Amino acid sequence: MVGQVLLKTGAGAAGGFIAQIFRPTTLFGLCLYGGSAFLYIFALRRIPMSVALPCTAASYAIIALVGWWFFGEAMGMQKVAAILFIVTGVALLATA
Repeated sequence: MVGQVLLKTGAGAAGGFIAQIFRPTTLFGLCLYGGSAFLYIFALRRIPMSVALPCTAASYAIIALVGWWFFGEAMGMQKVAAILFIVTGVALLATA
């Protein structure tokens, strides 16, 4: 999730696409994405894929709140309902 926030921060600054790619925030965000892929591979050794992949959906709920809080993105009732569905689904799956 921190990687997503860093990529968003890099995208929000002035300049073109190439300049965005080489910003420190974007590069660090990309490194965090690579690191998270390695952690996910490690998790798959211990957690069934049918549980591990849906549990990553919890990050969607959290990042929507981060977008609203830090970047002023819209948070309507439809988004709130979607977040509640995601959280409920992940909780049900984790306890199955």
